[in-house]
Amino acid sequence: MTDLETPRLFLHPMSPADAEHVAAGAPPAGARWAPGYPSPGEQGAATRFLATCAENGDPSPFCSYEIRLRAEGVVIGGIGFHGAPDERGSVTIGYGLVESARGQGYASEALRALLRFAREQGVARVRGDADSGNIPSQRVMTAAGMRLVNEDASLKYYLAEWAA
Repeated sequence: MTDLETPRLFLHPMSPADAEHVAAGAPPAGARWAPGYPSPGEQGAATRFLATCAENGDPSPFCSYEIRLRAEGVVIGGIGFHGAPDERGSVTIGYGLVESARGQGYASEALRALLRFAREQGVARVRGDADSGNIPSQRVMTAAGMRLVNEDASLKYYLAEWAA
């Protein structure tokens, strides 16, 4: 599978070998990781990806992606699907950036690319959530075209959907 490209980023699909490095927090030879990558959340996502691969095979293209700066090739975070679409054509996404990359529009740019890709793959709806106090993440989803559809005491739930 090839990288998804945006004006400033590459979304690089993770292989199981890539995910093993992320889960262990140890970059492979030649990799360029920004300070703070991977976060505990990224390590958890890599571990879940590896479990999915072991149980059901590689879920690509509905996998995890490294977010890399085009100019330098440095990994600044991750974005991806929590699994393949369900019977209704729904997927759930998650994302995160190292602190030094936040506030520059990278997360919204990456999420817009992932939403566009999901739609091209025939996905009908994409779900995401953010902690109630995580205003930046809520802004990312809104900026990428998702809308707030529900909330509870701890989370706000977002959705992007397209007509069949």
